[in-house]
Amino acid sequence: MSEIEHEGTPHATRRQVIVGAALLGAGAAVGGGLLTGCGDDDSGGDGATTERQETLYLAGWQWGPPPSWNPCSPTASFPVQGRQMQLIYESLFMFNLLDSQLEPQLGASFEQEAVGITVKMQTDAKWRDGEPVTAADVVYTWDLGQRNKDVYWSASWEYLESVTEVDEHTVLFTFKPDNVNPGMVKTAMCETWILPKHLWEDYEQANPKIMEFANDNPVGSGPYTVKSGDAQQLIFERNDDYWGKGVRGKLPGPKRIVHPIFKDNAAGDLAFERGEVDVMQQFTPQIWKMWQDKKKPVGTWFTEPPYYIPGGMPMLVPNTSKPGLSNPKVRRALAFSIDYARIAEQAMSKYSDPVNSSLILPKGSDAQYFDEANVAEHGWKYDPEQAKKILEEELGATKDSDGVYVLPDGTKLGGWKLQTPTGWTDWQTAIQVVAESAKKVGFGIELDYPQANQLTPNVQTGNFDLVLWYIGAQTTAATPWQRYRDVMDKRGTLPIGQNSYYNYGRFEHPEVPALLDAATTATGDELKKLLKQLDTIFMQNAPMIPLMYRPLDFFEYNESVWSGFPNEKDPSAPPTFSGAGMLWLYEISAK
Repeated sequence: MSEIEHEGTPHATRRQVIVGAALLGAGAAVGGGLLTGCGDDDSGGDGATTERQETLYLAGWQWGPPPSWNPCSPTASFPVQGRQMQLIYESLFMFNLLDSQLEPQLGASFEQEAVGITVKMQTDAKWRDGEPVTAADVVYTWDLGQRNKDVYWSASWEYLESVTEVDEHTVLFTFKPDNVNPGMVKTAMCETWILPKHLWEDYEQANPKIMEFANDNPVGSGPYTVKSGDAQQLIFERNDDYWGKGVRGKLPGPKRIVHPIFKDNAAGDLAFERGEVDVMQQFTPQIWKMWQDKKKPVGTWFTEPPYYIPGGMPMLVPNTSKPGLSNPKVRRALAFSIDYARIAEQAMSKYSDPVNSSLILPKGSDAQYFDEANVAEHGWKYDPEQAKKILEEELGATKDSDGVYVLPDGTKLGGWKLQTPTGWTDWQTAIQVVAESAKKVGFGIELDYPQANQLTPNVQTGNFDLVLWYIGAQTTAATPWQRYRDVMDKRGTLPIGQNSYYNYGRFEHPEVPALLDAATTATGDELKKLLKQLDTIFMQNAPMIPLMYRPLDFFEYNESVWSGFPNEKDPSAPPTFSGAGMLWLYEISAK
């Protein structure tokens, strides 16, 4: 199977489910009229703007007809699913990957105090039907999440005592006194679509199972409306009465956004290379050849490896309840045995630097906390001889007749099954490298590729030996704190056999809870000190092993028709579709 298996809609759904838990058929014809071609449509005379010059073609998010336009649904269509583009629905703020700032959206400003966060809203914001967006809509949205535990923003109530209306355009988010966590609340404010109370109250009354409501006529506050959606393409039209024009001084450049539905990645790559798609979220192997060899006007954030800003780090997760893997020195020896440069080259197509042993990303908004000296002192890197030294000199292990190490108590460091879902080809390549590297040292690892829907419950219940999996904490307003929580916090994690949505390996360390609690409200040098302590514990115990860096989105553009996309030389907006990545729509223009 192709990369489409987890870079398209399944990828977004998987990410939404994990983030929501950790925190946080036929086409639905909404209107008439389809754009049938991707090439130039010469609809005017000399000097006239063509239809193609008014239309942005975007791909990589949707791989079938839209099942629903309901943002509560985990299978909602692009762009109404959580953590996607704010075309239809909008959040209070937008997270900026470049500097960790919260950019205004429906919220104009916020003030953080000891008891909570007060949000001042945009006073001119309106829904598409002309009704004003008010504090009552925000309160209703959060209350809906409290009543319906399966919607993705419901987990924010772990950190909230209440969400209340102060006045028509002011909302108070009150922290839960025994679980104060401003970062997680800010993340929820950036990732929760605000819904119109005057419509959704009736929708809830008519649809007791609100997640099954189709929402065929989505009324949002965003700059675009849904014109149509079927098995061929999704079409969104700009709302020229969009309230945000008064705030930003202009409307987004494209009058229309079209998302073609491709059968696979190869079809999307071909259309992109031809300039029939302008901007894309898709894993495209060796994309640099499009501009280096084929001289296409294609770009990514960086012109050299790793090409994209990292936003997350998939993890090799050892089950710390298993014999052998319960020993931190065994886990560290395993970490030293892995060829990370080969994973970056072969599995990630050079889209990742060889990964460090830290839980802090060395590029992007995390970089301010990355401590290279601490990594050098306490971390690991690819060093098979050091792996053998730990096993033999520190643990007294000896090799059995099959070349697999055995500890003095008889525990064999093998017979372990290493799993990742079938069809996730880059991850499959990564664990092949892990297994080959580890076997050369003296670990016994067998590979297995179950279906994702079979493996997911096993990961959550702790029914595995080793697994390559996401942690929920991709870069947000709550990271890097949230990564340490997801990897090392035993609190909130249920025993083996019961579902847990972070710390899948059930790691526990006595110093972690207090450090995590202190870090939730720390700032400046104090926060750096606490993160360094957490990172040291992580590297000394290896509860998980980062294998690669991945961008939040594979943001790639073709400037055949539209120009002005952000990159390292012109950082006008983050290279994402979610969050503040929305802002590049205001910077691009047709040639």
